[in-house]
Amino acid sequence: MKNFITEFKNFAIKGNMVDMAIGIIIGASFNAVVNTLVKKIILPPLSVLTGGVDFSEMKFVLQNATEFTEEVAIGYGDLFNVLVDFLIVALTIFIVVKGMNRFRDQAEDVNNEKVETPKNIKLLSNIEKLLEEQNSLLRKKQE
Repeated sequence: MKNFITEFKNFAIKGNMVDMAIGIIIGASFNAVVNTLVKKIILPPLSVLTGGVDFSEMKFVLQNATEFTEEVAIGYGDLFNVLVDFLIVALTIFIVVKGMNRFRDQAEDVNNEKVETPKNIKLLSNIEKLLEEQNSLLRKKQE
């Protein structure tokens, strides 16, 4: 039991839990930004272009409401709104990841003198060079 508690403490303190919590908080805030962007900026011009159609109200009625029953309908307009939200989030995440990958590639490039190469990458590069030298020496000895 003590080992389990120690392991959990290490997991929570080493940053995994903190990183995940930060990601969830930023994701929730980002969701509010995307919802506002879609509902207040993107959908109004689309509504004007389609003659004032409110996408959230678009539905296919299966059964009209009566005195005794409620209306049964498939709300495909809400699906359209959610798909627009999803496309904006996916595009934004793609752009952010693409930018991060570009910076990571620059940082890992040993020959790029503009960006300081992390120590672990320098060390691996030096090991690679030493192994290449060692292999070439061994080849020469065998000849």
